[in-house]
Amino acid sequence: MPLTLGLIGSGAIRTALARLAVAAGLDVVLSNSRGPETLSELVDTLGSHARAATPAEAAQAGDLVVTLPLTALDRLPADALNGKIVLDTGNYYPQRDGQTAELDNDEITSSGLLQRHLPGSSVVKAFNSIGSGQLFALARPARPPDRSALPIAGDSAEAKQETGHLLDLLGYDAVDIGMLADSWPSEPNNPVYVEPYRGVAPEGLEPKEWWVWSLEDPGTPVGAAQVREPVASMERGPSRAGLLPAGLTL
Repeated sequence: MPLTLGLIGSGAIRTALARLAVAAGLDVVLSNSRGPETLSELVDTLGSHARAATPAEAAQAGDLVVTLPLTALDRLPADALNGKIVLDTGNYYPQRDGQTAELDNDEITSSGLLQRHLPGSSVVKAFNSIGSGQLFALARPARPPDRSALPIAGDSAEAKQETGHLLDLLGYDAVDIGMLADSWPSEPNNPVYVEPYRGVAPEGLEPKEWWVWSLEDPGTPVGAAQVREPVASMERGPSRAGLLPAGLTL
């Protein structure tokens, strides 16, 4: 029986994950806050391995469940996520999310905050360190020389093992960078966050033009060593909370 990936929210990363999952023969259950009927076009595009549901139904159906960003913590169906592996693809951007003192002071990571909110779930930080366009374009079958790797972090060894299996099915190697408290190297403004996977942008782009380019950019492969080596040498400094490009609002 194939794995089922539950998706809470239908943003760019979750849509890319849905496309990769269906291509790998997995079932996907998509949801958003506007209702299943608003996802009919996307479901039709994805085909018979996809269906739309409510967030609670997607949580219940998924063997692994991809959650919403920090701003939507209160909308997560915590009861339905009990016992589930929850994949945190989000990142903390104060301009977008509002200030959170614990995150600003490096008292906790954003995934640690999610784990505290979902005590009955096993949270794994994953898929947060790559843009949605590159996530789809860089996926490769097992073991080609240009296969990319993505960092994962979590407090449950079993949950990380299952997440690594999912990454492999979707076309990536996994690099375990530690516990949720150790997940910060994969967050904004750190060496393994987004930029290594991008190509070189044309000069002179305005912020919104650059954003459109970044969504279409096929990216640059990043091997496991290119993830492991900078993480191993990093020391945590002052807060590295994400800063959006000037003039850009997400």
